[in-house]
Amino acid sequence: MPAKQVKDSMPTEKVATSDVNMEVLTSLLESHKVSLSTEFKTVIAALESKIDLVHATISDHGQRITSLESNADLVDGRLSTLEATCTELAASNAKLRAKTADLEARSRRKNIRIIGLPESIEGPRPTAFFSDLLPQLLGDQILPTSPELVRAHRSLAAKPKPGERPRPVIIRFHNFQTKERVIREARKMRADLRYEGKPIAFYEDYIPEVVVQRALYREVMAQLYRLRPALPVPGQADDHGGEWRQSSSVEEAKRYLAAKQR
Repeated sequence: MPAKQVKDSMPTEKVATSDVNMEVLTSLLESHKVSLSTEFKTVIAALESKIDLVHATISDHGQRITSLESNADLVDGRLSTLEATCTELAASNAKLRAKTADLEARSRRKNIRIIGLPESIEGPRPTAFFSDLLPQLLGDQILPTSPELVRAHRSLAAKPKPGERPRPVIIRFHNFQTKERVIREARKMRADLRYEGKPIAFYEDYIPEVVVQRALYREVMAQLYRLRPALPVPGQADDHGGEWRQSSSVEEAKRYLAAKQR
């Protein structure tokens, strides 16, 4: 081909190549546009589905929280009622226990306990046996005749084995004044009370609650003994000096003792 013809044909080829490239780019762009649009729509649909699920979950949680709050308020109200009932029952129980203790203590006012008597010496008729034994132990001057007893028995515990400590004897007198005279004189003769050469002791038949209270005051009472104290229920100390001191606690009794010692 002559050189002139080649020069004349070059611009035409460049224009054609440029047109082809634009068409390709346009096609590619449209393809990417469609692809991106489809992908965006898919992602947005998935997001919308997840958002709807989150909204449903939040709504469900909100309902549950409301239900829990309602139940919590209901339980709180019931708990308040229960606490009030328990407080009332505790107060009633305390009153009933105090009344029961008082009634039991009153029922034991005619009783005494004898510690140290050998087991099974009373035989099949313990009331008659101990009625005859008391004048022998205390003397005819205190009990000229055998006192009238309502009943006499061993404490309600398992029978001891040979060599073990015998059970206390509980005796109920028919006459309260006789019981008081017996317990008063037995305290005076404490060191001389013996049965077959073995020491025995007479005690009031206190209820368990009073026994516990007396045990708490044992140390203080030992120190107050020189003041000739008495210990009525539930815990009073009298120094026979014209002054009464009622102790509501062991600490208060100790403070009273320290003041007396000073």
